[in-house]
Amino acid sequence: MAGSRFSTARDLFAAFPSAERDFTAGPTDEPPLPFLERVRHSETPEDGVSLLAYALGRREAVWWGAQSVRLLCRIAVGQEDAPLQAAENWVRDPDDLLRREALRLGMTSNQRLATPWVALAAGWSGGNVGPSAQAIVQATPEMTPRAVRTAVLVALATVSARDRSNHLQACIDLGVSLMHRGTR
Repeated sequence: MAGSRFSTARDLFAAFPSAERDFTAGPTDEPPLPFLERVRHSETPEDGVSLLAYALGRREAVWWGAQSVRLLCRIAVGQEDAPLQAAENWVRDPDDLLRREALRLGMTSNQRLATPWVALAAGWSGGNVGPSAQAIVQATPEMTPRAVRTAVLVALATVSARDRSNHLQACIDLGVSLMHRGTR
């Protein structure tokens, strides 16, 4: 797994026009890591969640989302539900059958919770996202990052206001470590 796919924040916004709706900060010519460091300490640190969801590759973003949801919702290994487990299984082995299972679980689970959104992020990572092999609907590039972003923000909403900032920064730290792997 590698880090950011973009040279600048502006490149990210150009690749994902829908990202503009998910950021308070506008595009700049900063590389993704300095942009991330700046927004994470701004009045809207949630922009760091958006940056990571869009900047990481699909598998890395799903993995980061899953680990962030685990942290925010305090889900220990072995306590995960089926959607979270399906997403993590797909990250470990990006087989299309595992992707389709994550998609099925994401679509049929309570989407007011964070874990179905992680499963949807995996399920929407590519290929047919239609309800059957006969109903072909291709995944679009923004589907995975938007689902990852939603998963993390839904999970963050479960954290007390007192702990919110520290937990958000811990999630961003997880993503920064993934981005650093791609810059070495």
